[in-house]
Amino acid sequence: MKSPVDTQPPVVRNFGLSWPLIVGLVTLAGTLGYVRSELLADPDTYWHIAAGQWILQHLAVPASDPFSHSMTGAPWMAHEWLSEVLLAAAYAQAGWAGPVVLAVLAFAATLAYLMRFLLARLEPIRALFLVALTASMLAVHLLARPHVFTWPLMALWVGSLVDAIEDRRNPPWWLLGLIVLWANLHGGVTLGIVLGAALALEAVLAAPPGLRAAAAWRWGAFVAMSVCALMVTPWGWNSLWFTFHLMGPNVMREVIGEWKPTNFGQFQPLELWLLLILGIALAGRLRLSWLRLLLLLGLVHLALTSVRNAAVLGLVSPFLVASALARGWKSGEATASDAERLDRFFAAFAEPARPLATATAAFAGVLIMVLAAGSGRFVPPAHSTPEAAVAAALDAGAHGPVLNDYDFGGYLIFRGIPVFMDGRADMYGRAFMESMFQAQREPDALVRTLAEYRIGWTLLRPGSPAIAALDGMPCWRRVYADGFVVSHVQVDCPAER
Repeated sequence: MKSPVDTQPPVVRNFGLSWPLIVGLVTLAGTLGYVRSELLADPDTYWHIAAGQWILQHLAVPASDPFSHSMTGAPWMAHEWLSEVLLAAAYAQAGWAGPVVLAVLAFAATLAYLMRFLLARLEPIRALFLVALTASMLAVHLLARPHVFTWPLMALWVGSLVDAIEDRRNPPWWLLGLIVLWANLHGGVTLGIVLGAALALEAVLAAPPGLRAAAAWRWGAFVAMSVCALMVTPWGWNSLWFTFHLMGPNVMREVIGEWKPTNFGQFQPLELWLLLILGIALAGRLRLSWLRLLLLLGLVHLALTSVRNAAVLGLVSPFLVASALARGWKSGEATASDAERLDRFFAAFAEPARPLATATAAFAGVLIMVLAAGSGRFVPPAHSTPEAAVAAALDAGAHGPVLNDYDFGGYLIFRGIPVFMDGRADMYGRAFMESMFQAQREPDALVRTLAEYRIGWTLLRPGSPAIAALDGMPCWRRVYADGFVVSHVQVDCPAER
């Protein structure tokens, strides 16, 4: 006959590890091992690095345009100056691997924190599923660009506020320092303030009636101080309106891929998210407060109207729905021994990691990043790097200003060549951008643009009507063409007979 000790389930050894530690390390290693040029696919990475180099060289943040020939000296606020310094410093230390490793590290840290937050509310297997869904939505917009550096800050901001509200605690005042950091990394900090104000209202409404006035003073002061913290940047109060200026109706939504509405003609992680939430809600397992429901619907609206906002929905929504899901997902008692063993395995890694395991994982993470930095695997893709076209144009005697496609501006800035247009749409404005795209569509507009800006050579995308127009002009000669770019150079016009 077996003793009671013999009937106890075996203890699962976790070696001091935890799920957040595992999620962070696997994300870091897996992403760096899988990607090559994907994180460098956006041409804006080029000019962000160039802007950071300019700041480090001049020890100042530019207040006017130093990069274009079409808008030279125009007011320009480098809202992402701190991120640009980080990108430039990483590039100086490790080449193209530097910005990639930095972005992936921010991605991994975000998911690790989200996992720890969810484990306080959900069973490990369900928390892991939500983290995987969030990772898929973030991965769509995972680029070596400033917005990725704000993902851990957004997660910490929303997670800490939700923790304070659900634990009936005062607002965490230390988050004001996080807002200052966020505001200097990326102009999208205003979205964080909106989320914070909504959650502050929830905290006030959740307070007992007799304590509601005191809660309103505390949380109202917190929101007001957050707005003040947002303005601790080189641009002061101008930081307030930047995000709303970008999100307003303008030509960016028509021509820039990440600002276009989500295309459900091909599979999107957002589709899986919507189906999952709809299914859970219809099953009666998700009951949100009206305020969190409004927040969630607002984030869904942003995600449907702009591809880039799907990442925000994927990141913020788990913090808003986790407690409600925990209430709706009541676990039944497992009867199968296999299920019991599986539950024990997942639960064994739910506690915080031990110091030795944390130190070992940190060493492994540093080793992974060092190996990735020295691998030489990361290079910008050809579609945003018209290196051969620029070389051909210069060899052919190109002189004077260039007329370039929107996507080639970043590379030209990185090369130190003044551009006609690049990704700083907030500086160029709607009228200029519309005139640029009109010049690529209409021959008469092209001729006016060539004359007005004294264009000496061009870098345009194949298929642009301007290509055919330039081919037919006697004073222009095509000097390079491939699947991504066509270059023309102005030559001496043939003498009239």
